[in-house]
Amino acid sequence: MTEQPLRREETLGGFIVHGIPFPVNTDPEALEFLKKMTPIQIEQGYQITYLHSYGQDSPWFAGLTNRRLLANRDPESGYTYATPRGHDMASGLRTDWIDITDLPARVHAFTVCYFGSQEFLPETPFILALVEFEGVDTLLLTRLMGLDPQKPSLDWIGMSLRPRFLRNSKLKPTDVYFVPA
Repeated sequence: MTEQPLRREETLGGFIVHGIPFPVNTDPEALEFLKKMTPIQIEQGYQITYLHSYGQDSPWFAGLTNRRLLANRDPESGYTYATPRGHDMASGLRTDWIDITDLPARVHAFTVCYFGSQEFLPETPFILALVEFEGVDTLLLTRLMGLDPQKPSLDWIGMSLRPRFLRNSKLKPTDVYFVPA
């Protein structure tokens, strides 16, 4: 049987706490102080490695990295989705991938975002648009660049657009954005 150490080894990793108030006298009257004590707060760095799979949407992201915008089409009905979808929502059949990069595209609707998630906060205000493609049944939500978000105009509705792609893909939906054609 191996002998256990009498003390646990201490390291300096993580965080070190000093000087938390505590009464020297531990009789019940002195311990009343603890009821009035403010909560101890700890700030500690946290890191996690997250393995994420795009599963059946992987071809869509592979297309973006190669400056191609893909869509899905039901092989029977021809119903076409602008966003990746492995199976048709009506028939349940597996969809086919098609390239819509060069199809005529235009603004269907837009909004100016004055607030965004942490990633986009430095870019506010920015324009989000629903883009419609000729021959495609659904819309694509994406960034619209090249217009002044401080001067939105209803004239933008119906404006012809063309896709642009980030030079260095981040494998995110934001790898594609649109600009006036």
